[in-house]
Amino acid sequence: MTEETKEPQEVSAEETPATESNEAEILRRQLEAAEKKAEDNWDKLLRSQAELENLRKRMERELQNVQKYALEKFAKELLTVVDSLELGLQAALETDNVDKIREGIELTLKQLLTVLERFNIRPVDPLGEKFDPEYHQAMATEEVKGVEPDTVVKVFQKGYLLNDRLIRPALVVVAKKPAEEQPHIEAQA
Repeated sequence: MTEETKEPQEVSAEETPATESNEAEILRRQLEAAEKKAEDNWDKLLRSQAELENLRKRMERELQNVQKYALEKFAKELLTVVDSLELGLQAALETDNVDKIREGIELTLKQLLTVLERFNIRPVDPLGEKFDPEYHQAMATEEVKGVEPDTVVKVFQKGYLLNDRLIRPALVVVAKKPAEEQPHIEAQA
């Protein structure tokens, strides 16, 4: 081996520890940065899980409260109707005037219907309309002259809708075709 060939090896040998030291330092810094980033991501994950759990618990509490107190506003509105009925009963004991009692009942009914309307409860009163099995329940059929078949001719009980959903069908009597006159067969004795 000549001096010239040894020298480049020595130079490279001298550079190698410095280069390895620099590379090791770079790798150590990268590792520290990656560990820091991993720790930050782990912290974010734990916080997100805790936040989701808190949100789930809060939504559960709110749902329970909604179910528990859903009728509160409706109940408060009905209390005014109850008050009117109690006053009407008291007035009925103190007077014999049937017209005043009737007037009080009519006003109370109007008050109740107003409360129902506020909560989107609407009556189904199909008198004179075509029979619709989606909203009406036929209690009987009746022959009625001058009325088309399948027309509601009498309403026993109104139906009701809550937000356009049927909660009680109307109980009705439906017109049917008049019976065709059939020839009578006389029985021989």
